[in-house]
Amino acid sequence: MKIIVDAFGGDNAPLEVLKGCERAVSELDVNIVLTGHEKKIKSCAKKNEISLDGIEIVHTPEVFDIHEEPKEIMKSGKNTSMAVGLKLLADGKGDAFVSAGSTGALVMGATFIVKRLKGIKRVAPSPVLPADKGSFVLTDAGANTECRPEMLVQFAVMGSAYMEKVMGVKNPKVALLNIGAEETKGRELETEAYKLLEKSGLNFIGNIEARDMPKGECHVVVTDGFTGNIALKLYEGMGSLFGKKMKWIYSGIGKVGAMFSIGKIKKFRKQMDYKEVGGSALLGVKKPVIKAHGNSDSIAFFNAIRQAKKCVETDISGVIEKYAEKTAEISKELNRIGQN
Repeated sequence: MKIIVDAFGGDNAPLEVLKGCERAVSELDVNIVLTGHEKKIKSCAKKNEISLDGIEIVHTPEVFDIHEEPKEIMKSGKNTSMAVGLKLLADGKGDAFVSAGSTGALVMGATFIVKRLKGIKRVAPSPVLPADKGSFVLTDAGANTECRPEMLVQFAVMGSAYMEKVMGVKNPKVALLNIGAEETKGRELETEAYKLLEKSGLNFIGNIEARDMPKGECHVVVTDGFTGNIALKLYEGMGSLFGKKMKWIYSGIGKVGAMFSIGKIKKFRKQMDYKEVGGSALLGVKKPVIKAHGNSDSIAFFNAIRQAKKCVETDISGVIEKYAEKTAEISKELNRIGQN
């Protein structure tokens, strides 16, 4: 299996990317195709004694700047490490793609270079987040700030497929993020999406308020990209705060007191650490594309590659297509709404 990795995406590239790739080759039985400036990659590897065995380099002279407009990935950014990596994926030169670069550009490139699955209206970044009872996928987490009700249903379909096949959750529970539990709550987007989700054939359990997300009582939380991104950033911020506060609390009780709880502390911090998942799958693309966190270190890159491998092994793109076919009845309703 070949995983294509953007060597210059993210704040810690290329060093942490290379370290993560070296470990992936060693532990995951994958080959890596790195896109980026070849001389810089080899120089970094040599300086830090990183093996490039099992790693192919495809030279690209440029890096996509996160401050650029996402649409430039198709124009002035077509020779960047991100764009070339996506093109390699589209051309069958690899099985999945991982990048910690610009989210907007990656979504744009995945949509128009790799292409969407047939019938899928929007690609949706879908991070897996920790909860008291396991984990859940949040979709959409930032790409589609303006949505129609039928798009939220497709997000739910894709999220359910991901949680079942990649995360191993049987018959995943789906909830709609809203300002109240009642089905009449929310904007027109939420009230209409609620009606469609009830008819979708998915395991829809109703609305969920943001404060209940960490309880883990559902496996798929569906919302538009604007709301989803706010929820995601708050979730990440609170996770970071909890980690710091836990460290502060136990720093004051001494080694003897802390040693009785150190196992639970480490387990909690690991559960809340985004690096353990590695990235967000862009659901709805013909081939797996994983968006790693911009501040990813080698552990996060390793886990993003591991996630990409699992998406390939479970044929998540093919599964999503089949899930969409199972919602044939709701599709008729979606088409009717789209024409009105």
